[in-house]
Amino acid sequence: MDISRKRFIEALAGGSALLVFSGCGGGSSYSSGNPPPAASGCSETISANHDHALTIAAADLDSPTPKSYDIMGAAPHSHQVTFSTAQLQQLKAGTAVTVTSTAFSGDGHTHNVTVTCV
Repeated sequence: MDISRKRFIEALAGGSALLVFSGCGGGSSYSSGNPPPAASGCSETISANHDHALTIAAADLDSPTPKSYDIMGAAPHSHQVTFSTAQLQQLKAGTAVTVTSTAFSGDGHTHNVTVTCV
């Protein structure tokens, strides 16, 4: 199959639009079982980061209990961070929150994780 660059870009853009709008439709059915958790719109900054990552589900911002997360990401080891219910409410209100991760047993290092949600 021979495809021009223009056709490829058009097809790519059409697929991207489909991906962007596929989660915005009406109706409550989801054909593949349980829907994935909604993104929270949060972003994180991890001090001295070496491929750690944190994702917070939107529903977690309303949690009545503290929430803990593993921030391993693509790093070769893991750390945990915990947000209190008060901190989750601060995030929901748009206030930046900084927590310190658990220490890595290999060398004892930790990371400060600052999260902001919009």
